[in-house]
Amino acid sequence: MDTSDIGQFVPHSGPMRWLDRIVGYGDDWLEAEGTIRPGSPIGDDSGVGAWAGIEYMAQAIAAFAGLRARMRDEPIKIGLLVGTRRYESRWSLFSAGSRLRVRVRHDYSADNGLSVFGCRIMCDEEEVATAVLSVFQPANPEAFLRGEEA
Repeated sequence: MDTSDIGQFVPHSGPMRWLDRIVGYGDDWLEAEGTIRPGSPIGDDSGVGAWAGIEYMAQAIAAFAGLRARMRDEPIKIGLLVGTRRYESRWSLFSAGSRLRVRVRHDYSADNGLSVFGCRIMCDEEEVATAVLSVFQPANPEAFLRGEEA
């Protein structure tokens, strides 16, 4: 499958799409890259706070889910970040121009749409952040967002 356009797998667009491309994937993992751009909507010309690593991880999970949906000829559904455990970053700032490589590993899924992923961010072969993220993908996202599905 052609993964050169990450936009076909994630619902994020414009300045809110922070990942540039998928660099590899397997049955239970995905790796994507993104460059920290000056003037980011959540940072400044020096870069973005390392707390933004959680969103980089979440977007890589979205790419993983979107890629799997496309492989099954299913529509891409939204997912919701519901929790983060043990987010640790060795850096306080991801500097403008830094190229981040985000790797997510699908660890667990429940029948109710809840999934858990182990995540890490690398920059220049150095691990700079890690976390465990919990995400929820409702069976019917539109009904869920209207409050019609629990």
